[in-house]
Amino acid sequence: MTALEPRDAEVTTTPAETPVTTAVPEAPGPVGTPEETQGGILGRTYRAMSIGTVAVVLLIAFEATAVGTAMPVAARELNGIGLYAFGFSAYFTTSLFAMVLAGQWADRDGPLRPLATGISAFAVGLVLSGTATTMWTFIAGRAVQGLGGGMVIVALYVVIGRAYPERLRPTIMAAFAASWVIPSIVGPLVSGAVTENLGWRWVFNGMPLLVMLPLALALPAIRRMAGGPADPTAPRTAFDSRRIRLALGISLGVGLLQFAAQDLVWLALLPAAAGAALVVPAVLGLLPRGTYRAARGLPSVVLLRGLAAGSFVAAESFIPLMLVTQRGLSLGLAGLSIGVGGLTWAVGSFIQSRARMEPHRERLMVIGMVLNTVAIASLPLVLIDGAPAWLVAVAWGVGCLGLGMVIASTSVLLMKLSAPEETGANSAALQISDGFSNVMLLAIGGAAFAALGGGSIAGHGASHTITSATESNPVAFTVVFLPMAVVSLLGVWVATRIMPRDDRPANRRDALPATG
Repeated sequence: MTALEPRDAEVTTTPAETPVTTAVPEAPGPVGTPEETQGGILGRTYRAMSIGTVAVVLLIAFEATAVGTAMPVAARELNGIGLYAFGFSAYFTTSLFAMVLAGQWADRDGPLRPLATGISAFAVGLVLSGTATTMWTFIAGRAVQGLGGGMVIVALYVVIGRAYPERLRPTIMAAFAASWVIPSIVGPLVSGAVTENLGWRWVFNGMPLLVMLPLALALPAIRRMAGGPADPTAPRTAFDSRRIRLALGISLGVGLLQFAAQDLVWLALLPAAAGAALVVPAVLGLLPRGTYRAARGLPSVVLLRGLAAGSFVAAESFIPLMLVTQRGLSLGLAGLSIGVGGLTWAVGSFIQSRARMEPHRERLMVIGMVLNTVAIASLPLVLIDGAPAWLVAVAWGVGCLGLGMVIASTSVLLMKLSAPEETGANSAALQISDGFSNVMLLAIGGAAFAALGGGSIAGHGASHTITSATESNPVAFTVVFLPMAVVSLLGVWVATRIMPRDDRPANRRDALPATG
């Protein structure tokens, strides 16, 4: 990704396709004197908001890494190995709807309310999953978590876009990435120890109160610096009911496709067809026009986010299961094998945040996607007899380095391409691409895994440590990883198209979601 000039004009198009520029209202600036606002993200102006929002990401990151480690035990205890992929995809499915709702809500009233609502829903979902007695109840809890998580991520993007000057946005995005380091390393170890000694339920039930605390620190600063609509003098707009319906359609459609993928029989074609009928028009209406042909500019940025995140998440979701069932690793070691990648992810994000790297952003994106592709393609090597299990940790460290550069860069570029009053909607589009790809690629991977004999997991002893698999076929893991490597390889090409040829922000007709 290459650098773009700060957005200072809105580009419209005449019937003759002649670009015309009109002034875009200036976003509300940060509160404080010029001397104060020249400080960094921990300067007096931004300190409370930066610490509070980064702490929110830190705790959500800890929960995400902990869930990945505890999932194999939870699925076995709840007799839900066949629904294993649902435990991950339910979160992403409901987050798709929440992202669109939060984007409109934030553009309309400011990010404060969707952020507070999202944190509350996330906490409720944790409790629901932690007290579940059946796999479907557990999945329902993950779905409620997804509603909260979808609102939180979009609201935080709007906060960054409105409260922080452009020079500080790469730094705060790097801080968000760095907040994954400790959870990625410590989270799997703590989760594995808690799961083996206290039970997997404590991984969920111990977090709800903690996620509420940093919100109290950040809310006053958010209210002061990013509260309310971007233009307080503009008429208060109503929610776009059409986009809300499309968001509901994409969530229901993806759920039906996921359900059909878990039961490969002829009758599964009925929910699959219904899901496709809901998903296709919804995706076309919610993502920027030109996304699926990789049009240069914002559409390619949005598409690249989906290819990068989807291939990464779908592959990573099956790594602990592979290491536990095929190599006999403990839950803690299996989680640590992917957890160390949090450090290299932070390094990648730090690299893209340096001012000297701005002219080379496109090259960083291409390199990042190459590293991700190599990492995913290397995972099946650990299934070869005699191959050391630590190969996974090395490969995933390389992949996380690449993704750290890619994911943060897509977020930074999106804000440059978005007018203040469009930050919420465009952030929602970016996150929809992310979440939709996660769900669909998890569904495809889960279906292939089940079809080729992924099998069930056998537990041993009171500690619930999973040490072997029954009726498990190693090839089932290979058919998950290799297609994800192909998806990531496609992202290498898309990364070369995120810069418009004319070195200006993308034409508004391509940049905005389709209407009508």
